Amino acid sequence: MRKQELEFQADQIELVLRDHKSPARVTGGTVTPSRIQFQLQAAPSTRINRIESLAREIALALGVDNARVATYSGTLCIEVPRSDPHSVKLLELYPRLPMKRIPPGTAVLGLCDDGAPLLLRLPSPDVAHVLVSGTTGSGKTALLQSIVVSLALQHRRSDLKFVLIDPKSRAFEALTDLPHLLGPIASQVDAAKTALAEMAALMEKRDVSRVTKPRIVIVVDELADLIQTGGAEVSASVGRLVQRGREAAIHVIAATQKPSSSILGPLMKANFPVRLIGRVVSSEDARVAAGIGGTGAERLSGHGDFIAVTAGQIYRFQAAHLAPSDMSSVARRLAAGLPGFEVDRETERSVRSEDRQPAFRDSDYEGSP
Repeated sequence: MRKQELEFQADQIELVLRDHKSPARVTGGTVTPSRIQFQLQAAPSTRINRIESLAREIALALGVDNARVATYSGTLCIEVPRSDPHSVKLLELYPRLPMKRIPPGTAVLGLCDDGAPLLLRLPSPDVAHVLVSGTTGSGKTALLQSIVVSLALQHRRSDLKFVLIDPKSRAFEALTDLPHLLGPIASQVDAAKTALAEMAALMEKRDVSRVTKPRIVIVVDELADLIQTGGAEVSASVGRLVQRGREAAIHVIAATQKPSSSILGPLMKANFPVRLIGRVVSSEDARVAAGIGGTGAERLSGHGDFIAVTAGQIYRFQAAHLAPSDMSSVARRLAAGLPGFEVDRETERSVRSEDRQPAFRDSDYEGSP
């Protein structure tokens, strides 16, 4: 974006706040692929809840659909959508990742608000299993696809395997040739029941014999629908896997439109430590999906706009995605034995974002102008 446009928007924000007797100064900000985050330094007399109440006036002054007031690392910010949003393409994001520092079992989710890549390490005690929620159009299926492909690109098939369950036969169709698959993609309820039951039995055997290789990632699209059609058998298998899978290096990543506690039952309570939430209909849906209130997920814009909730922390990010042709190409390339982005496994330390300088800047994503 042009610097003049950013400075004009910053001036408009300051003007609105001043006119409503809540003075604050814009000290900098971050331009991400989909949003602009303005950092504020409020006057001592200005109350934060007063600024929050002015979000609609700020949006009107900037000519955008919405504005959101949030706090990140102790800094007050106002977020607004870009006039020229960019998507985050997974394969274009990879060259900017510190590949030799990424530990095994790590998936790429997308870009955080500060422009840094958001990574998810499945073996971490705070992760293990992941629940992805969001309405149609939120981008949850695209996020599942990116998680699968990012893990496949970084791991040899001998180190990591997938069990893909796709009741609607659309989410993983382009990944049929992926060499990391333990078996055919389960697209029928009976096949899904069998796959989950077999994984639960394998988990028991691996637990007894202390076997943890290869790591197995079970990815389920539309979990709530599968439980409704598959009944108690599906629910029981998934329940066992999320309760005891981590010790056997078996992880469940599941997506659902409505993470209703009446359908998922006790599965929801403590067995999905990480929640990835896209656009939802209401604040109540946001609370159920996140496991906590006040996340603001009901105000997300959709199309890959997500928040991650883990260990009491909330991160907003733009999910990475791939075109179906890119997924097919990656699967064929890996099936042919050609290298992906295999990581030097000499280190397993966690990846942390590098320190950022507070100034108006584009994110580190090359898709940003």
